Amino acid sequence: MDRRAVYKTAWIGGLLLAPQLLLVFTFFYWPTGAALFWAFTLERPWGGGNEFAGLDNFRMVFSDTAYWGAVWRSMVFALGSTALAMGLALLFALFCDRQLRGYKAYQTMLIWPYAVAAPAAGVAFRFLFAPEAGVFAALNKIHPDFWNPSVNGFHAMILIVVAYSWKYLAYNFIFFLAALQSIPRALIEASAMDGSGPLRRMWDIQLPLLAPTMFFLLVINITDSFVDSFGIIDLTTHGGPSKATTLMVYKIYFDGFKGLDYSGAAAQSIVLMLLVMALTFVQFRFIERRVHYR
Repeated sequence: MDRRAVYKTAWIGGLLLAPQLLLVFTFFYWPTGAALFWAFTLERPWGGGNEFAGLDNFRMVFSDTAYWGAVWRSMVFALGSTALAMGLALLFALFCDRQLRGYKAYQTMLIWPYAVAAPAAGVAFRFLFAPEAGVFAALNKIHPDFWNPSVNGFHAMILIVVAYSWKYLAYNFIFFLAALQSIPRALIEASAMDGSGPLRRMWDIQLPLLAPTMFFLLVINITDSFVDSFGIIDLTTHGGPSKATTLMVYKIYFDGFKGLDYSGAAAQSIVLMLLVMALTFVQFRFIERRVHYR
């Protein structure tokens, strides 16, 4: 039965599409086009024209040691946050799928964090992990500087990784739980009747069948970790201490809005976009072939 909506006049469909097309053009194509233009020109901070610079902006970016430091930190952050968010989400989804006592309440609470905006999550974790209050203050009294992300770069990196992972844990949990519930119960029950324990069933049946979902979440988590971490960083560490948490996306903001280097920031944004595209291509080229779809 054909359920497609058919309009007698074409302008009605165009009218319905217009708001979405306007949003896409305004917040994606227009900024992308401006960034491409600025990346190859020298933009003056307070207006007044521009000059064609060719590849000079990219040469300055690639010759900056601070930029390569931001690239390395972004890689570390992406791997750490993706592994933590996906690992915990899978663990919680397995618990909820087994329908242990209270799983309905846990299932509801695990979904809520995804509705929290990144800046709000950053503010919450800034207070929760503050070295001068709470649990960490007591630990710092026993062992001075046991936890102090304001002066210790390693602690600051742990803070933003945990905060980001907490926010994206809910997103991963929803997909993992949906994928687990789509596995036929007959397979799990037959394996249990053959004497397989929960860990064995998870390793031999559930994880292989979750491969497509895991691959999808891997691509989404790595991509978002490069572009969606600004809010948490800006509200927790401000890129410090000593640029220990200045990732690529935060360096673009800092150089563009604080240093007023619009052309350099535009060049960095183009490099970030190309890096994300390259990482996505690598994942589809070398990882997706190992995924078996059922």
